[in-house]
Amino acid sequence: MANNEEDVKLLGFWASPFSGRVKMALKLKGVSYEYLEQDIVNKSALLLELNPVFKKVPVLVHKGQILAESHLILEYIDQTWKNNPILPQDPYEKAMARFWAKFVDEQVGPVCFKSVVKADKGIEVAIEEAQELITFLEKEVAGKDFFGGKTIGFLDLVAGSMIPFCLARGWEGMGIDMIPEEKFPELNRWIRNLNDIEIVRECIPQREKQIEHMMKVAERIKLA
Repeated sequence: MANNEEDVKLLGFWASPFSGRVKMALKLKGVSYEYLEQDIVNKSALLLELNPVFKKVPVLVHKGQILAESHLILEYIDQTWKNNPILPQDPYEKAMARFWAKFVDEQVGPVCFKSVVKADKGIEVAIEEAQELITFLEKEVAGKDFFGGKTIGFLDLVAGSMIPFCLARGWEGMGIDMIPEEKFPELNRWIRNLNDIEIVRECIPQREKQIEHMMKVAERIKLA
């Protein structure tokens, strides 16, 4: 890539929802960037050098400044490139978007996948517990096109990359319909709205390939 004034590099992994949401944000802002695919098992010297603390993707490099952790990267992108705002302007709405984004990554992500794979109390109980968490998001998006209102925003990028384009493919591989239309009409409508957005479609992994990847992740969780 020509060394232009943006000079943006993104270290990511194709199946990572955390990398996917950063790609979406950069596309939403119209920022051109160099993408460096990483092997998250055999970590590159570059990844270890740029993110020695967590040793994880995504890592964003902008004008020599290094940022890790997807929520922080999204906020940085939003504040650096002002067009197409990602975070709400209202302080309360901004705080709530951060609250629910944290809920998606810390509760829905791990609990709704790990606990269903392990199914310690039986698969029905695990599914029920997962759906209880998902119900919070069903209520949150009710009557809106996106969590951010009329346009895609911070929580849509976080929840979208994690739920329909990552976890749901894992559940599909396990033969589980976790978000049935009759139980979650609002979320299903939201997922269709996301699928209609070109920049979202451009940043999501190929379905079959990701189902296969999520099955390998499930195998590792079972053996852990």
